[in-house]
Amino acid sequence: MRKLSLFLCLAPLALACGDDDGGGDDAPRYDGAGNPDADPNAPDADPSAPDAPPGMPDALVGYDAPVTPGCGPGDPLPGRMQVTSTTFSSPILVTQPPGDTRLFVVEQGGRIRIVSGGMTLGTPFLDISGGDFTSGGEQGLLGLAFHPSYAANGRFFLDYTDNNGDTVIGEYRVSADPNVAMPAQVQRILFITQPYSNHNGGNLLFGPDGYLYIGMGDGGSGGDPDGNGQNLGTLLGKMLRIDVDGGSPYAIPPGNPFAGMGGRRPEIWAYGLRNPWRFSFDRTTGDLWIGDVGQGAWEEIDFEPAGVGGRNYGWSCREGNHDYDGCPGTFIGPVFEYSHGSGPFIGQSVTGGYVYRGSALPSCYQGAYFFADYVDGWVASFKYTGSPVANADVTDQTMLSGGNVSSFGQDSAGELYIVGHSSGRIYKVIPGP
Repeated sequence: MRKLSLFLCLAPLALACGDDDGGGDDAPRYDGAGNPDADPNAPDADPSAPDAPPGMPDALVGYDAPVTPGCGPGDPLPGRMQVTSTTFSSPILVTQPPGDTRLFVVEQGGRIRIVSGGMTLGTPFLDISGGDFTSGGEQGLLGLAFHPSYAANGRFFLDYTDNNGDTVIGEYRVSADPNVAMPAQVQRILFITQPYSNHNGGNLLFGPDGYLYIGMGDGGSGGDPDGNGQNLGTLLGKMLRIDVDGGSPYAIPPGNPFAGMGGRRPEIWAYGLRNPWRFSFDRTTGDLWIGDVGQGAWEEIDFEPAGVGGRNYGWSCREGNHDYDGCPGTFIGPVFEYSHGSGPFIGQSVTGGYVYRGSALPSCYQGAYFFADYVDGWVASFKYTGSPVANADVTDQTMLSGGNVSSFGQDSAGELYIVGHSSGRIYKVIPGP
């Protein structure tokens, strides 16, 4: 299988990169303004993606990237891409409230913007950049989750870093205007001290059980120096599950595996994670998929059957299927891993995606899991049948120009979106010619 290298990344990794040398702090370089330094040898943003003509709404406009649809190993992305004519500022997420038709685009710098009726609205839905907030590198506004009953209660939740770089999970409400949120935080749901500036995780989603899941990195630096991944007394390096409806600010859901056990945090659902930057639930089966960013050698994708908690995914005893610290234990290995430096499938920083459940792509892609590599700029997919996935089973796919896929998105119809962090554009995968 060939390794895609059609497009270079436009800037050093600012969100979820593994350490190239296997150690040290994997935060990016910065310029004097605190922004990631641009790569002077990298190409400009996609010159072929058309801007909207004057007077045209900021909608998804055609992107001329036709390919031949296919579903076998080595086939390209089975469709074309549409791209927003709006260029967003370091977008890291695109999502929809349940049953809604609007797209909500989260910008790392603290704004949430709406694409509605084919237009990007001029007034942000919410802007938290002027308060107790910091961004840059792997910090900023990192996650947004709408309550399952958002249409009735207007509740939504953010994951962001405050002025000290610590993680805050906060609850907000929409105003009387459905396109504008109330600016004040309703309440702080959870506060987690961060010892370093990187590995903040940041994704949060409501699961099919109605509980809020939160992905937390190991606290940062390199090599998990504080041993957080395997420490059940800290929330770092974990997948958390809380009930935001059962208490104030939250309750512990029945069935959380470590509830009532002394010295173990009851919020923990799973552990042994390094930086689960993006995770998702299969909307059909309820299974949990986690893209966990590796250290210096291996990237991994973890699979968790619906409703199964308490799993140990190994970090920092293991990196993927390989010894790292080498400590003993029983660990759940990834369903797929790929190397930083050798083999047919190479990358540097995994971006977890979604299992495809839409109808636009060829039917053979039903149930395929799509993911990407932030640094090397490719998108790929595979189908999981219960056994570890081999390189030969991964579909090699064409990447959007600009690379740096910070996230994926899924609309109410199950169609797939791709977020270009450096290009500032949101791409939708549509049927090929």
